[in-house]
Formats: sequence, structure tokens, C-alpha cells
Amino acid sequence: MTAMEQMGQKARQAARELNAVSGTQKNAALEAMASSLEEQTGAVLEANDRDITRARAAGMIDSMIDRLRLTKERVAGMAAGIRSIRALTDPVGEVMEGRRLENGLEVRKVRVPMGVIGIIYEARPNVTSDAAALCLKAGSAVILRGGKEAIESNRAVAQALRAGLEAAGLQPDTVQLVEDTSRETAAAMMKMNGYIDLLIPRGGAGLIRSVVENATVPVIQTGVGNCHIYVDESADADMAQAIVVNAKASRPSVCNAAETLLIHSGAAPALLPPLAAALREKGVRLRCCGRAAALLPGVPVEPAEEADWATEYLDYILAVRVVDSLEEAMDHIARYGTGHSECIVTENYEHAQRFTREVDAAAVYVNASTRFTDGGEFGMGAEIGISTQKLHARGPMGLRELTTVKYIVNGSGQIR
Repeated sequence: MTAMEQMGQKARQAARELNAVSGTQKNAALEAMASSLEEQTGAVLEANDRDITRARAAGMIDSMIDRLRLTKERVAGMAAGIRSIRALTDPVGEVMEGRRLENGLEVRKVRVPMGVIGIIYEARPNVTSDAAALCLKAGSAVILRGGKEAIESNRAVAQALRAGLEAAGLQPDTVQLVEDTSRETAAAMMKMNGYIDLLIPRGGAGLIRSVVENATVPVIQTGVGNCHIYVDESADADMAQAIVVNAKASRPSVCNAAETLLIHSGAAPALLPPLAAALREKGVRLRCCGRAAALLPGVPVEPAEEADWATEYLDYILAVRVVDSLEEAMDHIARYGTGHSECIVTENYEHAQRFTREVDAAAVYVNASTRFTDGGEFGMGAEIGISTQKLHARGPMGLRELTTVKYIVNGSGQIR
């Protein structure tokens, strides 16, 4: 039996034991995990410093280092995230529907745990605590496999979480971290049929594509966010500027950050110059179509190429295109969007309604930043990822999206 299979076997046993654990016990374990993480903040930050040093030496860009970096405040936020999950209603055991058949059988559709969930992710140590807490609350064991960039941080966080589980009297193997970050372990997780019930990739387009194309276990496709903001002809100028700047520059390394600005030709002459200035003050580089560049004389912009419209930059770069209509904007989104988050800034009610009906994405915004596509912001507590597919779950995946269903049938001797 391989090391990965041994982890899978331990996870399945832990998942079986979780079936007998009450909601009160799970909540006590979550509180113990949060407290343990707080108590081990120093060790976590020391481990993170080692990851940061190694990442800088390897030439990692600043926006990606920001995803990797932990601070005392961010660790406190991770602990707070665990407690926010603790406060959520437990979905396990919820009766979704029930009926009594003519033959007297009572049929109930009930939420139950997935069993064992696998997560493959990259340089975001907070995923370790978020995923562990969500899976525990949803009644499932979890196998975590982070990237090599964050291995020291992930190891320290996982150790703290497992210590909390043990202190609460739960099986520590409910949360396991794959410490071998080679491609072989990722490939093995993709084929752990019989051990992993659901695999969720969180990271860049390459990672997600690899998992979707190679996994033989069920997969939720998440994360790639080529997100657009369309500024309509009727848009309020101040609102448009605030939304675009926030969506692009507040944290460009995350999947809900805007990557392309589409602006109506009727609004562009007045709105684009001050908007470009505000973006450049935040350090954002603009890659413009010819029409957009012509409206920004003297501004050092870069010419946009075809590949720019399809790129998730995760950096201080924004593609800019002038369009002549709502239809042209929606056609652009349909061609280049990844189904994550799309926004229209408009004062035209009909345009807003058409945009929400016709744009195919997990989250569609009217007059609000795409940065809100997040489980915490949507009231789910932390989330395990943003699903951009349409089967089982779509959008931020919280507790309910981490459960499946079971039909419980009560009879009195009926036979068929």
C-alpha cells in the first residue's frame, strides 16, 4: 500500500467516525482548532517567513507573495474564520423534503456528509484552515495537498489544527496534509478512487486544467477568474471609478479581481481619462485597444493583443476595450469569460436586467465590485472555492455545497 493510499484509508476511517459525532462536538472541535491556531501563531509565522524567503529567491512576483504572506492579523483572521464556520447552522441531517407514499412508505431526502474530500491548492496557507474547518463542519474528513511554495506554512497550520482536534477528542486524521509536494502526489490524489469522494482544485488555470483532465475521482472545477466590468453609457462616473479601482487594485492576486474593463464608446471620452489616472495611482498597468489608447494621449499604456482578453493576470494589469453597445460587451464576455464573476455599471434598468439574464457566470453584479464573490462576503462563513461549473454546485461553495444527499425510507413491512 502506498503512502497516499494509507492516508486515504485513515481518512475513510476518520470519516466513518465523524458520522457518530454530534453538531455540538464538531463545534467544540472547531473552537479548539481556532484556539490552537492562535496559540501557535508564532510557529506559523516563523514557518511562513521561511516560505517567503524561498519564494523571493525563486523570483515570485509581489502579488503572488501577497497571497503567500501571513501576518499576525491574517492568522487571527484565519482563527476568526474557523469560529464563523462554528457559528453556522450544521447542514448535516437537514431534511430537504419528505413525503408519504400511497403504499405507506415515508421517504425523506436528507443532507449527509460527502465522506472524504481532497483539496489540491497553491500558495495560499489560509486555504488549509478554511478547508479543514468547512469539511469538519460538513462532517467530512479532508486530505490537503498544498503547493511547495507554502509547505512550511501549511505544515505549521495543519499541526495546530490537528492538535485542536485531538484536544477536543476527535480523530486527528480528520485533517491530513500531504507533505510531499511533488507532482506524483498530486497525480495520485486525482486517481484515489475508493478513498476520495470529491476532489476540489484551487489555484491557477494550469492546476485546474490538469485536475479536470486527469482525475478519475469526481471533481468540482473552481477558480479561474477572467472577470469583466462593463461600464455602460449611462453609468455614474464616480460609482464606475470606485468599482473598477476596487475590483482591480484592492487585491489583484485573487480570482474575483477584475481583469478586463469594457467601456461604452459614449461614456469613454469623459470617464476613461480620470479612471485611468486613478488606476495608475494604484500601480495598475493598462493594456488598451486602439480606441482606448487614443483617448489617453500622453499616458504610457501598452497595446492589447488578442491573448490579453483571455488572460487572468492576477497582477496589477488591466486590459481595456472600448465597445459600442451592451450587446458587444456581452459578446466579448461570452467569448473570453470563464464563468466566474461579471459586472455591469449602469443607471439603465433594462440594460441591468438584460445583463443579469444573458451573461452566463456564477455571479453577476449590477453596480457592485466583483470582489464580493467570496463565501465569507456571501454569508457562508469561509468557502472552499468558487465553482465555475454547473453540476452540483456553482459560485462560492460553503457548507451545504460540501454535502450530498441520502434517501431514508421508513416502512412497516411493505414489499414490492
